[in-house]
Amino acid sequence: MEHKNPLLNNPAVTKKFITIGEIMLRLTPPNYEKIRMASNFEASYGGSEANIALALANLGIDSTFFSVVPDNSLGKSAVRWLRSNDVHCTPMILTTPSETPSHRLGTYYLETGYGIRPSKVTYDRKHSAITEYDFSNIDLDTLLDDFDWLHLSGITLALGKNCCDFLMNCLIKAKEKGLTVSFDGNFRSKLWSWEEARNVCTECLPYVDVLLGIEPYHLYRDEANPSKGDYKDGVPLQPNYEQQDEIFQAFISRYPNLKCIARHVRYAHSGSENSLKAFMWYDGHTFESKLFTFNILDRVGGGDAFASGLIYAMMHNYKAMDMINFAVASSAIKHTIHGDANITDDVKTIKNLMNMNYDIKR
Repeated sequence: MEHKNPLLNNPAVTKKFITIGEIMLRLTPPNYEKIRMASNFEASYGGSEANIALALANLGIDSTFFSVVPDNSLGKSAVRWLRSNDVHCTPMILTTPSETPSHRLGTYYLETGYGIRPSKVTYDRKHSAITEYDFSNIDLDTLLDDFDWLHLSGITLALGKNCCDFLMNCLIKAKEKGLTVSFDGNFRSKLWSWEEARNVCTECLPYVDVLLGIEPYHLYRDEANPSKGDYKDGVPLQPNYEQQDEIFQAFISRYPNLKCIARHVRYAHSGSENSLKAFMWYDGHTFESKLFTFNILDRVGGGDAFASGLIYAMMHNYKAMDMINFAVASSAIKHTIHGDANITDDVKTIKNLMNMNYDIKR
């Protein structure tokens, strides 16, 4: 008997997705408490790329995650969590102390914001298994074989030279094999400097098809003379349509390999209420989404939900405006869900929000 995943329920979409990154243990004080007040923590798992793999798997996409975790109870628990959400983990590597001497899973602590108090993240991920692993013996042809879409993030590039070199080789191999490549710069100031991030992430752009976010990248007005500034200099965090279109056009002129650029724009009314909208360049035009306003239960992973929503919509050949509205709606829904990932297994829920339909579903 041939075994199938019954959740992969759209035979018209046969594309297979893989992403590569670090998965971490997340520890959160309950009830919006601060760490110094907490006597217990809620444990879950997260990480940008893992969040996207999980969100897509819940929506019925054939989704695979590759990472390195220690062969201990924490590493195994992370793998089980992914598998329980229908993410394929066959290529995952569970290491011994001889392979990754510190033998640890990265951890982060989240203080969830409330009202005027913002959320706060404290990392404890140095010397995690993925940062100590020697990737030189990984057969990239085998790893990426039979996949249609590869997603990568600047977070993994920032973890160390071994991870950076490995991801750059993955980008090159993916383009050789004809995969669609999406990339999210995902700057994390606690991992590297702004200039380091721009230098490295800019090297990825020639291999990218779908770009999420417009930073951290160099987009010099004159590459021969960086002192003339960057096209993005002076553009506000909440640009208008004309300002955003100008930046998109500069990216496309410099990197004609880009087929889509999308970024969401956040309006933080308080730590508990935000609004989101997005801009997208696709098929020669810039599109602007609806504006979604919502109360926040858990903000972490909102950008990953936006990315997974866009990837899902592109895989299903949505019309351009539906693509960008579906992506923003996916992010808005994630803000109402505890944990890192968008655990939404009903596409209609996202589509109803996309269409501003809030009625109870019976």
